[in-house]
Amino acid sequence: MRRRTVVTILLIAVMAAGYYGVRNYGDRLGLTTGSQTSQTAQAPRVTPAVPVTTIAAEQGTFPVRRRSIGLLESPAVVVIRSRIDSQLLEKHVNDGQLVRKGDLLFTLDDRELLATIARNEAQLAKDEAARDRANADLKRTEELLAKNVAARQQLDEKVADAKAAEATIAADKAQLDNDRIRLGFTKITAPITGRIGTIRTTPGNLVSSSDTQGLVTITQIRPIRVSFTLPERDLAALRAARRSEKPPTVRVYAAGDPEPLASGQLDFVDSSVDTATGTIMAKATFANQDFSLWPGQYVDVEVDLDTRPDTISVPTVALQTSQKGPFVFVVKPDGMAELRMVETSGIVEDRTAIRSGLKPGERVVVEGQLRLADGARVRDIGKQAGSTGPAQAAPKPSPLAPQTDAAR
Repeated sequence: MRRRTVVTILLIAVMAAGYYGVRNYGDRLGLTTGSQTSQTAQAPRVTPAVPVTTIAAEQGTFPVRRRSIGLLESPAVVVIRSRIDSQLLEKHVNDGQLVRKGDLLFTLDDRELLATIARNEAQLAKDEAARDRANADLKRTEELLAKNVAARQQLDEKVADAKAAEATIAADKAQLDNDRIRLGFTKITAPITGRIGTIRTTPGNLVSSSDTQGLVTITQIRPIRVSFTLPERDLAALRAARRSEKPPTVRVYAAGDPEPLASGQLDFVDSSVDTATGTIMAKATFANQDFSLWPGQYVDVEVDLDTRPDTISVPTVALQTSQKGPFVFVVKPDGMAELRMVETSGIVEDRTAIRSGLKPGERVVVEGQLRLADGARVRDIGKQAGSTGPAQAAPKPSPLAPQTDAAR
């Protein structure tokens, strides 16, 4: 009996020692009891704020611009032809050379014309002598008729001879004028300022006035014009802009280049709309002093049609698209992000005009919006006061953007 009691006491002591040993070991490892685990699970979990960059929506004057594709055209293209049949003696220009109006281009053989002029001048002198003799005979016959020595018929004949002599001289002078004009055709000059094309003949060849191909072509490139089309809906704005005191500004760009090649003025709007395309043609003129524009070149065209006062605008990069339309993330004063649907009214460079959905001064997210959802906490790491700078590509639609039931 006493032995059983001792064994029982030893077992209880061993169990107690094991319990406290296990408990102490668990505390060292950081283990918790069931009640402690439950309390930890019930503790609130804090979601970290998403770092973003914001900018304030601005209100001010917003330009109304339209873009199109245009074709550069020369105001004048002249094919240089010989106006007489002769031989080309000398050329004074080279392929691609820039020439000014009046510059000498070609010299033709003028010896035959000079000989013809000399012969006709001699004939004129001969006919002038005959006229002087006819006038003297007329005067003498008039004196004789006054003395009743000559007949009236003789006087009439002398008058006719004098008039015939005058007509002959007039014909001689006309022929000489024609010869001198033809002599001028042996010096072929540039009728306009422009650039020479490919010269199609060389000195020594015969040239003809009937040659339709011509000797060379001169293309005027200063000034130069661009022809482009705009939708019919812009017709009223185009006409209003043309009637303004200052003609609308037109800029042209090379494909993919953000910097304009040149700026000019709108100076022509077609009188009718193309019924096949629903567009209207317009043209603008550029000084092209630096020859940066070339006839036949396709360019991107931008036209300033009007301005809209008190328009709210944000950087285009702030906008995202969903099946319901464009939207932005607005950061509220409590640091929460709000997904806000907006209605746009135009894009100019890197800014988009907002017709509805935003108020001036509200801050929209321009960086980090792809990581946001409606109601997310944000941390503004870089507030910007103005434009975000050069145009940026619009971000892809956020996977957290609102979707229609069909999309879900």
